[in-house]
Amino acid sequence: MKTFDLIVIGAGSGLDVAVEAANQGLKTAIIEAGPLGGTCLNRGCIPSKMVIHTADVAEEIKNANLFGLRASWTHPDFRKVTFRASHTVDEEAKAIKQSLRQRKNPVLFASKAKFISPYTLQVGTETITGKKIVIAAGARPAIPLLPGLNKVSFMTSTEALRQTKLPKSLIIIGGGYIGAELGHFYAALGCPVTVIQRGPLLLSREDKDISALFTTIWKRKYGIVCNCEITEVEQKGKNIVVNTKHDGKKRRFVAEKLLIATGVRPNSDTLDLAKTGVKTNEKGFIIVNKYMETTVPNIYALGDIAGVYLFKHSANLEAQSVLNSVLGKKQAVDYFPMPHAIFTSPQIAGVGMTEQEAQQQGKKYVIGKYEYKNTGMGAAMAEKDGLVKFIVETKTRAILGCHIIGPEASTLIHEVVVALKADRKRALDIIREAVHVHPALSEVVQRAAGSVPV
Repeated sequence: MKTFDLIVIGAGSGLDVAVEAANQGLKTAIIEAGPLGGTCLNRGCIPSKMVIHTADVAEEIKNANLFGLRASWTHPDFRKVTFRASHTVDEEAKAIKQSLRQRKNPVLFASKAKFISPYTLQVGTETITGKKIVIAAGARPAIPLLPGLNKVSFMTSTEALRQTKLPKSLIIIGGGYIGAELGHFYAALGCPVTVIQRGPLLLSREDKDISALFTTIWKRKYGIVCNCEITEVEQKGKNIVVNTKHDGKKRRFVAEKLLIATGVRPNSDTLDLAKTGVKTNEKGFIIVNKYMETTVPNIYALGDIAGVYLFKHSANLEAQSVLNSVLGKKQAVDYFPMPHAIFTSPQIAGVGMTEQEAQQQGKKYVIGKYEYKNTGMGAAMAEKDGLVKFIVETKTRAILGCHIIGPEASTLIHEVVVALKADRKRALDIIREAVHVHPALSEVVQRAAGSVPV
């Protein structure tokens, strides 16, 4: 049996912990059955944003007439679009693997792992043990229990990013961030898209004004069916049929391809955690404290499998905290302020509470809003829908949350993030008082901050 100071399960953000721990002299093992780099590199953030950028370019061309230009494209080279993304990430994953193979430490085990006891794992044909364990095994697409789904051909986000032919039509079950991003990609390149959502709004976890506006915008462009119950899925020749109940009536939707985008499921169920004593919550996410410690001493968890935040940037933050603990420099994770973005069209970004969360917590607050179209750059871009919304606590004047929908939202949110990190008590004034380039798009953030009635 091989013994290690540290064993890391999962080579996404867990790889950062393994490599640096090895650099600091710990005998380290890294376990990863799939391509190195984790979800973000191989089937998440990186390939999705590469193909989505193509979709953004396609939309720019489509809207060129707004700016007095005649431009068009006919048929996308869809194979080239997805190959560009898949080839890039595949080469990067291979490079990481090759780099690890050239090192004696950490030791790579390219196999699946299961626990035998709290600190001992079966990895392929080998048994290894570690003084400390880091579980960073990630999550996978969640597949809902829909009648007939197991009898039809469908895609998850993994397969959707590697298609080589643009479908003639696509049904997406699920109106969250995965459905919104991939729906934008396929639709912008010319595929008719229908999104079926169980609840009343798309992106329902966003601030209510943002999700309502986003749903309205998408209803103008695509087939959006909300408050819809799926009764059965079936294969009819080359097409997929989704039978539903909508507003008390039966409705039938037909498309060439079906994409399931109903969230993620943690991979904790693949590790035989019952043999460790590590506890999970009702959804299967590993329970951790502020140090990313599990319920068993010297076993840590980070990233999607811990489920605190399902972002790559939060996993990287957690990895740094876990590394410090492994090296004897225990430090709690400081998530504040944790931003997020959805790279759909229009882009969406946020930080802090939504208005509904502020209401649930009994906060006394005021709202400030400003629309892109009322700024110089917003007018130049012919942007009609975009807005910035601030939620500010009345008494303290603290920014409880900020939410943006519109071009470059993922970039603009960082003005609020940096101000909050610098001084959460004065963040509103920092944004108001900072000199902004005129007429840069960031003026919309400053003017939204200025519109808050405190």
